[in-house]
Parts: sequence; C-alpha cells; structure tokens
Amino acid sequence: MSMETTAWTQMYSVMNAQQDRRPFARATLRRIARFARPHRRRIGQFGVLSVATALLAVATPVLAGHVVDAIVSGGDERRVVRLALLIAVIALAEAALGLVGRWLSANLGEGLILDLRTAVFDHVQRMPVAFFTRTRTGALVSRLNNDVIGAQRAFSNTLSGVVSNLVTLLLTLAVMLTLSWQITLLALALLPVFVVPARRMGSRMAKLQREAADLNAAMGTRMTERFSAPGATLIKLFGRPGDESAEFAARARRVRDIGVRTAMAQTTFITALTLVSALALALVYGLGGWFALRGSLAPGAVVSLALLLTRLYAPLTSLAGARVEVMSALVSFERVFEVLDLKPLIEEKPDARAVPEGPAAVEFTDVRFAYPSADKVSLASLEEVASLDTRGGAEVLHGVSFRAEPGQTVALVGSSGAGKSTIASLLPRLYDADEGSVRIGGVDVRDLDAESMRATIGMVTQDGHLFHESVRANLLLARPDAGEDELWDVLRRARLDDLVRSLPDGLDTVVGERGYRLSGGERQRMTIARLLLARQRVVVLDEATAHLDNTSEAAVQEALTEALSGRTAIVIAHRLSTVRAADLILVVEAGRIVERGTHEELLAADGRYAELYRTQFAKPAPHGQDERSEMGIPAAEGRGRTDGSPVGATEIAVAGGTAA
Repeated sequence: MSMETTAWTQMYSVMNAQQDRRPFARATLRRIARFARPHRRRIGQFGVLSVATALLAVATPVLAGHVVDAIVSGGDERRVVRLALLIAVIALAEAALGLVGRWLSANLGEGLILDLRTAVFDHVQRMPVAFFTRTRTGALVSRLNNDVIGAQRAFSNTLSGVVSNLVTLLLTLAVMLTLSWQITLLALALLPVFVVPARRMGSRMAKLQREAADLNAAMGTRMTERFSAPGATLIKLFGRPGDESAEFAARARRVRDIGVRTAMAQTTFITALTLVSALALALVYGLGGWFALRGSLAPGAVVSLALLLTRLYAPLTSLAGARVEVMSALVSFERVFEVLDLKPLIEEKPDARAVPEGPAAVEFTDVRFAYPSADKVSLASLEEVASLDTRGGAEVLHGVSFRAEPGQTVALVGSSGAGKSTIASLLPRLYDADEGSVRIGGVDVRDLDAESMRATIGMVTQDGHLFHESVRANLLLARPDAGEDELWDVLRRARLDDLVRSLPDGLDTVVGERGYRLSGGERQRMTIARLLLARQRVVVLDEATAHLDNTSEAAVQEALTEALSGRTAIVIAHRLSTVRAADLILVVEAGRIVERGTHEELLAADGRYAELYRTQFAKPAPHGQDERSEMGIPAAEGRGRTDGSPVGATEIAVAGGTAA
C-alpha cells in the first residue's frame, strides 16, 4: 500500500468516525461478544488469515532485496530465477488469501448486519403504538441502516485491521532493525509528520461532512414532506412556491460550498503527504545508498528498506486511528442496543391461551387508563429532541364498564377527545388498561396469545391505511393463505371488483403510498374487503364510514351487513344517525360513560345524547316531511334519513339489522 493510499484511508476513517470520547463500556463489550459468539469460528479463521497475509506482505520486500544482492554480486542465475518464482508464488498466495479473507470478511460483516437488523426489527414490532406516535420514522430507520452498518465495521474492518496491522508492524520493525537500525529510527522520527496532519485534517473534514450530512438530511426531510400527496396539496393550497424554492436553494448552495471546501482540503492534504512520502523515500535511498557505498549495508537491503517503509507507515497510521474507529463502532453498537433496551409495555405471557371458540362477548370492567409518559416508550434521540417530554401519566379513562353480548352492536358516541378511540384501542391490546380488565369470551386480553387475538378481532379505522403495495398484497395482510377466488369474492362483496378489474394490472396494481391512487371511499372499501377476508368474530369500527358518501355507503351495504352479522361489534361514530339502531349506545364524556341505552331510550331521557342529537339535526324540516323523519327515526320503510338523502347502507349495516 502506497503512502498516498494510506493517507486517504486514514483520513476517510477519521472523517467517517463518530468523534466520541467516552470510555469503553464493559457492558457494551459483553453484549457485542454475545452477538459475535455465533460467528466465533469465522472470526478465528479471519484472524489466522490476517496473520498469514501479514507474513506474506513482509516477505516480498525481503526477497526483492535478495534478488538485488544476487544481481549485484553476479551470483548464480538460477538463484535469481528461484527468488523471482518465490516472489510470484507469494504474490499468488497473497491474492488467494485476499479473496478468501474478503469472503470471510463479507460473510462475517453481513451476517452480523443480518443478526442486528433482525433483532432490532423484531423488537420494534413488539413496541406499543405509543412508541410509533412519538418516534420519527427516519430516525428509527437510521438505526436499522447507518448504525447497524457502523457496528458491522467493527468486525469486517477494524477487527481484521488491528490484527493484521499489529503483526505487520512487528514483523516490519524487526526486519528493518535487522537491516539498519539508523534508517528505521529515521523512519519512525518522520511518522508524526505523516500521522498528525491526517488526524487534524480528518477531524476538520469530519465536521464539514457532518454539516453537509445535516443539511442533506434537512433537505431530504423537507422534500419527503413536500413531495408526499398531502404535503404537495397543502403547498398548492396555502404555500408560497417562490419562498419554498428560495429556502431549498439556500441550503443546496451551502452543501455546494462545503463540497468545494472539502475537495480543496482533501487535495491540499494529499498533495502535502505525497511530498512527505517522496522525501522519506529520498532519505532512505540517500542514506541507505551512502551506507551501501561505504560497505556497511548491502544494496539489496536498501531496496528492502524502501519497500518496507510503506509497510511500516501503513499499519502505524491505521493503528494510530484505530481507537477512533473502535469508539465509532462502539457508539453504533450502543445506539442499536439503546433501541433493544426499550422494554415493550405489552408482553405476551409465557402461558398465554387462545380465545375460546364460539361467539365472543366483550366486557370492560372498571377500566382505568393513562397514556404512558415519553420516558417509558421512547428515546430523545429517536424523537430528535434534546430531552423527552415529561408530560403524560394523567388518567384519561375513569372506571369504564360495559358488556357487549355475542352478536350485539355497541356504539360509542360523544365529543371529540372524550376517550372513545382510547376505549376501542384497549380491546386489541394496542394499549393495556392500568386498572380493571378487558375481556373477550370471558378471558382477560392480557392472558390471551397475540396470534389468537389477531384472528379474533378485526378493526377498521377512519384513515383506511394501505401500504404502497399491490391490491393483492394489501388484502393478504388479513389472511396470507387466501386464494385468488376468495380475493375476488371479498372485492365483489365490497363492491370493488369492477374497479380492480379496470386497473392496469388488476390485483397486482400498486395502490400508491397510503393508497392515495384510490379515492377515500375506495380506500375505505378496501379495508372493509380486508375485514371480510379475515373473518374475525369481533369487529371494531372506528369512524369507519367517515369518508364514505351516500353512493359509497350504498355500495357497501351488503358487505357491512354480512361483516357484522352474528359478530360482536364496537362502533365509534360522530354521526349519530349511523348508530341509532345499535343494541346499546354508550355516551362517553371526559373518559366516563355518562349515559347508556338504546336510541329511543336516550332520546326519551333528554340528556347528553339528546343534546348531541338535536345539535346535529337542528335544521327545520322541509315542507311535507314529518318530525320523526327529521329526527333521524324512519317513519316507514324507504323513508329518507335526516338530511333528506336515502337511508345510508352503513347506517343499516353498522346497526347490525335493517331499517326500521
């Protein structure tokens, strides 16, 4: 390796290392050892191979010196040929060992990446919803990419580098001292001239690189927000394109300026070190030649010393920066372990049981709940804040109790923020109750296994979220083993089959990020089709019809009727007309159930429900329309609903019956 290459390598390592001055953490090292244990055989092979490569690297300059001595002395030609052949064999062996070493290094590094990424991914999947509501997605993805790769370098680069460089350094020094201790000391005296500028310039350029990375990250975040469908719409409606462009261009210009400064600093640095290396070689040849002419040093030794000089500087320079590289790898490991150390708030018990077979009742008994504080579910570094928000822990549900019998529909109504969605989220264990119990089929949900829960409870939320995947992939989330005929069947029942057949690739058409290539009603019907495919016994509809117009409601009438038929349903709605035929209506305010009963009973009680109902349907009835119809209570089959439109399909289906 030339001195110029060594300089570039050292500078790159320092630039990309995280400048952290913390002491080595023994606990971190022990955890790293546990991750490395499955790879210990390859680590050992890698170490042996590194030593063998170092031995061959030192042997070549020594043999080259012997060739020169044989030529100068006019010795046997066969000896020169044998030495040349030996050098060729060593070169072939070095190449072969290099390939094998690279294979081992790649397998070791990529194997470690696989283990770490899988561990982090599996752990993150077990985290509660509160974790994802606080964490920045980009910061979390960075842990799975940048930090895992940084940790991998400790094995594939740093580990092998330290072993081979130590062996190479010791052998090189021993041979050089044997040949000429004076030239060896001179070489060591010049080392600071070579290493110190690399460290200082590397640190300076690391700052430039971090600044450029921060600016690029900021530009990336801005582009991600502005280029998403909702962001682009917002900018077109309220933004100022000129100001947006000017701000983006200002950041881009700063990145350009940093790039120019970095390029000039690199060129100046490498040019200076190239000059230093040339001067060092000149000193070796000059002083060595003087010794050779005086007869105190063989001519071949001069050549060997010149070749060994590069073998001396390369490992010394690398070892000088090894601490920075090791600390950088440790920081990466610690950032990965930081995520793994976050304990999931919701754990499945070792003896968890399946949901009992048959129709399932849902029961809440004196349930109290407070959203967890940030320090229990998140990290400041994942939220990209200086310190975590200390708020949280205030109780939001206060002694909630109710029971939904098998096959019944229970509706939750009330003001926004009253706690309706919070109640619904406790049923599938998106959160766990702090006090009281939530039961399905008579068993506390904390005693049930997750797979059985997923097979029992289906949920449709108001945003109708879809992945940037095909129609088929989005449906198969509900039941991966479903066949083609079953997919078309649920699409037909959700009144989506004609739409999907008209798409360019049918079931294999990608729906776009969050399903934005579909309309709001189409996305919602897709989630209903997914629910139909899953065939769960308990259904939660959280404002599931929020984005459906009258036409879309009519399109899913049969689908929702079948989806809820014979199933226990928890329905959250702001439009009271959609829940008036529910078996039980619960009025939730400030985390408490303040009223309960049927639609007629609650209207007759003239309490909070009646107040909410009058607020929604306060407009005067059109001429000729009776008061019962205006209040949302159909007077006869086929009568219109409160706003004059036909009775919505979802209003009938959510209630689990037919229009009265």
